[in-house]
Amino acid sequence: MTVYQHIRRNNIKTAILVALFPIMFIAVMWAAFLIAAFFVDGADPLQFATEHAIMVSIPTAVACLVWMLISWMFGDSMILSAANAKELSNRDPDYKYLYKEVENVALAAGLPTPRVYIIEEAGANAFATGRSPGDASVAFTRGIVERLDARELRGVIAHELAHVQNRDIRLDMLLITGIGATIFAANILARSMFFRGRGGGNRNDGRVMLVIMAAWAGLMVFNFLIAPLLRKAISRTREYSADATGALMTRDPKALASALEKISKNPKVAAVEGKSSMNAMFIAEPFAKLAGLYSTHPSIKSRVARLEKM
Repeated sequence: MTVYQHIRRNNIKTAILVALFPIMFIAVMWAAFLIAAFFVDGADPLQFATEHAIMVSIPTAVACLVWMLISWMFGDSMILSAANAKELSNRDPDYKYLYKEVENVALAAGLPTPRVYIIEEAGANAFATGRSPGDASVAFTRGIVERLDARELRGVIAHELAHVQNRDIRLDMLLITGIGATIFAANILARSMFFRGRGGGNRNDGRVMLVIMAAWAGLMVFNFLIAPLLRKAISRTREYSADATGALMTRDPKALASALEKISKNPKVAAVEGKSSMNAMFIAEPFAKLAGLYSTHPSIKSRVARLEKM
């Protein structure tokens, strides 16, 4: 396929996966309440499931929107701080050429020059952050700057600027905070069950407890089974898309392929160890533990194969 076909296919796949988030949430909650309905005397299972699924979905959606707004305002600064990234200027003698390369690739792509950061670590990795091209930042480890030649480094810069251009960082931040809101809701329901269970109560309290248990069970299934799979599938799709878009910017897909092979030998970034939510942001997973459906990135082998065919 051409680069344009790769980009188009990945964009369609991303749209489908994002649409599945609310669809699957409602479906899981509906199924949980449908099962609960069979334990309620005189309840119409379909009506019971539909009414309670709506009752849970609306406040959850509101909570997600509030958390997303907070992420929108402060997310990128927290990410840079968590990675121990230090901002560079175009006068920094040690990394002046890196700043110039970022500036040149941004100019070629028709994007504003992002802020440039360095992470003083030997592992080879990089990431981008920011809500839009106008407030974007790109960060590189010292190891990636030292290990790659000029063409390879340009390919990595283009990949990160492709994430900026495609608004991938914004999408991932919104997904993370949306999932965070549903996890918070599950914790509230768990506490509610604990305190209600200690207090006893009448028959009506038993029905309320059943509703709370069903909502909690549905949230747990969504939070720890469905949502992570969807988010990681989206992340893998956006990596493929950033590879293709970056190749289009530089007209040199083999340079990025070569860079990825070098990065794969040591992508570790000690500052983010244990912060699994940040894995998806890097060009390669800093601490990959699981492959396949539970990985935030496609395998380097498959990415290189696609790039070499472009």
